[in-house]
Amino acid sequence: MANAMDKDYERHVPIREGDHPFRWTSSRQDVLSQILTLIRLRGETVYRGELTVASGIVLPTGPAHFYFVGQGKMVIIPASSEPVGMQKGDLVLLSRGDGHTIIDSASSHDAGVEPLGPAHFDSRKLFQHCGNDPASAVSFIGGSFFFDGNPLTAALSVLPGVIHIPAVDGSAPEWLRGITHFLLEEAHDAGPGSSLMVSRLIDLLVIRALRTWAGAHTTNLARFAGLNEERIGRVLRAMHDDPQRDWTLAALANVAAMSRSLFAEKFVTAVGEPPLRYLARWRLTLAADLLKAGQLKVTEVAHRTGYNSVGAFSRAFKAQFDCPPSGANRL
Repeated sequence: MANAMDKDYERHVPIREGDHPFRWTSSRQDVLSQILTLIRLRGETVYRGELTVASGIVLPTGPAHFYFVGQGKMVIIPASSEPVGMQKGDLVLLSRGDGHTIIDSASSHDAGVEPLGPAHFDSRKLFQHCGNDPASAVSFIGGSFFFDGNPLTAALSVLPGVIHIPAVDGSAPEWLRGITHFLLEEAHDAGPGSSLMVSRLIDLLVIRALRTWAGAHTTNLARFAGLNEERIGRVLRAMHDDPQRDWTLAALANVAAMSRSLFAEKFVTAVGEPPLRYLARWRLTLAADLLKAGQLKVTEVAHRTGYNSVGAFSRAFKAQFDCPPSGANRL
């Protein structure tokens, strides 16, 4: 049976001249920027860690993680990829939540390690793990987070499981030093709203890290944004700029200057799904973001995202998010 989104993609209204509700990004911003704008994270925890010679911990598969080295050197050994050496000022994101091991750089990769548990944390929930040589201590900041259930989060699957942003001349960029400083302040001196602050700071750190990584890896960026094929890139930008427009397969193929069959084939190759299904998910992602903002009625959101029927919009929304539009704040 076809997905309800696929059935409802045609129930949209023509765009009116001058009515471009989602041109909140400048023409200089690309598809990746628009996607990153809508990524939502749920920060779980943040902690300061210390390692010494012959010490290490193992973390099971679960949430995504980030690590920032403040002093010394250490090695992260993901379960499904090669070890990553880190030094002062380096940041690593483990975006897929793979299990991994952390050891100091002087230990062999088969050194004995322990599963992370409550015993590794002090009364302030700061992680401390000491080996045999305090003079060789490694200091790092770690944290865990989840990507929220955004339907476009699937696009992140093309990112590598390990994203390494090395320090420049032994120093972390100012933005990274600032974010990690405030993360530790909130974690150490918890007060009203601290959990929300930590979550927002993790959100900022991860998005900024992805942007930094993308700027240094244009080939990977092209794949992420569907831009290996320049004509597909034009179509994605058109969809993102004008989600309200009366898009059909023929109209999108015209933007790409291809036949419908060739366009459909090229789009699936570049993006991973048919164009009209992607368009439906993009519209609903924008709709969820607007509903969470709480400034527009459901009828207005439906209109702005290309639906001329609240009923059709509600059915598509529920099919995608498993809740009605009125429950968008729970997403």
